[in-house]
Amino acid sequence: MKQVVVILVNYAGTEESYGLLGPQVAATIIQDNTDYECVVVAVGHDADKDTVKKNVIQLAGSNRPIIGFSNLGGRSELWTLAEELKAEGAITILGGPQANVDYLGEVGWESHHHRFPGVSDSFTFALHGPVEQLVPFLNSQGKEEPDAIPGALFIRSGKRRANERNDWEEDFLTRVDWGNLYRPGPSGPEPVSVTSAQVVQQIGCPYAARKVKVSLDYPANLRGSPFLRKGKVSLILQGCSFCDVARDKGFGGALSLESVLAQINNLPEDADGRKIPFELINEAPLSTLPGLLLAVREQGTRLSQLNLVSRADWLVMGEEKLRDALKLAKVMGVCILLSAAGFESFSDTILGNLNKGYPLRTNLAAIKLVRQLKEEFPENWSYSTADGASHGFIHPTPWDSAETEREMNSVIFAYGLGRDILPLKSVPLIIHHACGLGDWVRELEMREGITLERAASIIEWW
Repeated sequence: MKQVVVILVNYAGTEESYGLLGPQVAATIIQDNTDYECVVVAVGHDADKDTVKKNVIQLAGSNRPIIGFSNLGGRSELWTLAEELKAEGAITILGGPQANVDYLGEVGWESHHHRFPGVSDSFTFALHGPVEQLVPFLNSQGKEEPDAIPGALFIRSGKRRANERNDWEEDFLTRVDWGNLYRPGPSGPEPVSVTSAQVVQQIGCPYAARKVKVSLDYPANLRGSPFLRKGKVSLILQGCSFCDVARDKGFGGALSLESVLAQINNLPEDADGRKIPFELINEAPLSTLPGLLLAVREQGTRLSQLNLVSRADWLVMGEEKLRDALKLAKVMGVCILLSAAGFESFSDTILGNLNKGYPLRTNLAAIKLVRQLKEEFPENWSYSTADGASHGFIHPTPWDSAETEREMNSVIFAYGLGRDILPLKSVPLIIHHACGLGDWVRELEMREGITLERAASIIEWW
């Protein structure tokens, strides 16, 4: 009987049935290239830790378990679980976004003890970059030392070390097994039938491809109180100041059309024989969207729904290509859902401090466009919250003031954003210790002689 590698993944809730590409393709690569089977277990925020642990042990069997943790989202209870399993003899591996920076800890934590110290105690080692770097380690039955693993982060002689990682290889991204997702159950792991998935077309964000020097404002409020000092903090940023993956992935470029089509063909089908809805992972999807739909149509693949994520400026700049894509979607009977547009704020002051790279008028132009397209393509274009979209709206932020509140409220009222654009709940600004705003906080702490609390990997400014 084959041994089983278990990958635990952070999910919103235990009943979710969407599939995340990263852990599913990782499991597929392990199954295809090693002597191990590999299953993915979706751990919701409401999951019972003891049940999860019992399920993991049941899956991994009596041999020394190998357990991966991915996309932890700052959930300290998962780090605690990893530490317990490691202490009981399991090999625990941290992978996915921010694996390197969360393993190593916050900049300067050794001399500033309020900062996040990292999670190296919870894991045998971490892995930065593609999972195929693990194949020789797994084929050695876990006996190969981390020193020999590309992308590995580990401890040697009391010091944290990091090996240079390999680049992404397109050939490993074309096949994904969507049938090995489970959720924890009281009697054992329960299979999840994936109803929506992801297809990768582009790795990383072009906006984050270059470094720029910017000046961010001092906070208007901190810890819920007015912050009386004024000034600017100069930083070198890649992408939006709050983005916690731009530094991790950078911009890796686009996959070939053939590879994207292979992923689409590999998706499960619904009861009508159409491919299940999927998110196209591409931060700038519009320029290539008509060509992709045309290729799908020519090979006879039937789609149900394609979900897009886009910045507001790229929506406006890509209007012509988007119209071309919608004309094809109408012929093909496909719905295109703008599942998330990165509006983030409706205040020029806050957009500047988030380093979005465009002003409020760009957000408003994008909103005008998506509403107009709904009138022109009512059956094939969706964008509103009622259609399942969840657009970026970050509030509160450290730069909120009476002036920004008046500005945003007037825009929200004048443009009727509450009826189709705003989510039911805004998302407070989350400052991961390794994002650009982490540098902003540390500079403020040094200048002003203050310390902000850390909630695991997150800096608490509120």
